Amino acid sequence: MKYLVFLVCLSPPVWAETQPCAASPDHTGSVAELLLRVQKAKDETTAKIISNELWEFYADAPDAVAQEILDRGMRKRAAWDLLGAQEDFDALVDYCPLYAEGYNQRAFVNFLRSDFQAALPDLERAIVLSPQHVAAMSGRALTLIGLGRQEEAQDALAEALALNPWLPERSLLQTPEPDQEL
Repeated sequence: MKYLVFLVCLSPPVWAETQPCAASPDHTGSVAELLLRVQKAKDETTAKIISNELWEFYADAPDAVAQEILDRGMRKRAAWDLLGAQEDFDALVDYCPLYAEGYNQRAFVNFLRSDFQAALPDLERAIVLSPQHVAAMSGRALTLIGLGRQEEAQDALAEALALNPWLPERSLLQTPEPDQEL
């Protein structure tokens, strides 16, 4: 019996991941302010510093349980434990279906696995939930490129660059060729 109690104490609280998730924090104003600042940035270094500040808001989970799942999944992804990260982000999306970053992170894992077909719906969902989520927007453009959907990718990239013109992916934007008269 004491071994059973010991095992129960070692396992994560199952009830915690089955309770409803708190509402996602509303960082719309703060994100919009940072996007305005990055648009006015004079150089790439300044823009990168501002862009990194966006992650403070994107990665601010709705509650402590969601934060732990997100952080654990990100640690696994950073260690290239993509299967473990996928499981954590699946759990995060199940627990907090209105939290954009859960979808964005799960999409990133699928992107790293070159499973672009699985990544795309998660990126689209993240953007619906957080319309100014520049990382999800640029991820969507890269995923569309991976799917060979160049025209859509260019449109998606242009939308992301309208919010943050300093994205590293900006070099992938193709300028339209002028019409040639015959």
